[in-house]
Amino acid sequence: MNRQDIRSLEITNYPVAGVDEVGRGCLFGEVVAAAVILPIEKLVELENLGVTDSKKLSPQRREKLDLIIREVAIACQIGTASVIEIDEMNILAASLLAMERAIAKLQPQPNHCLVDGNQLLRFKLIAPILQTTVIKGDSLSISIAAASIVAKVWRDRQMVELAEIYKGYDIATNKGYGTAKHRQAIGQLGYSDLHRKTFKLKEVVAKHQLF
Repeated sequence: MNRQDIRSLEITNYPVAGVDEVGRGCLFGEVVAAAVILPIEKLVELENLGVTDSKKLSPQRREKLDLIIREVAIACQIGTASVIEIDEMNILAASLLAMERAIAKLQPQPNHCLVDGNQLLRFKLIAPILQTTVIKGDSLSISIAAASIVAKVWRDRQMVELAEIYKGYDIATNKGYGTAKHRQAIGQLGYSDLHRKTFKLKEVVAKHQLF
């Protein structure tokens, strides 16, 4: 799909929710998803303000855009899946669950969901909603981009708070991702209760000889 196709879908099926997740590649912490319904008349304005894939934005810019998105959104919700759920069901299933939890909280419920990536939601919690997967959706859809920003800002704040409790892993800086400093800390301190025990475990063990 291209931008024009996506915009037409949003208009035809309104209200449409953009859905994205963050933290899928982390070693530490929950996977977090956001679902956002934006007013049609605000899409161009948000695009002009620079709403795009959260990974392309500085932390300061994400914070500013997060405030704007939340102010103009018709509905905006966060869903999470815990470390225990990630370890039990795998990161893909947990990511899809977090997305569905975010959608389930939306009021009003959307007529259609635009989901970043290539994996359809499984709708185990709520009645199925029409959905379209969009590869690189956070660069093609303003609604998905908005969700990526909201999810990223929310999770980053959570990581900064948790860094005060889980000291030594440099969580405030790495946000749970497997940087060299983070992996070295795991090798020295072991896993905390918020580390994903089954996630990239073999790689970490091989590099740092944990066991």
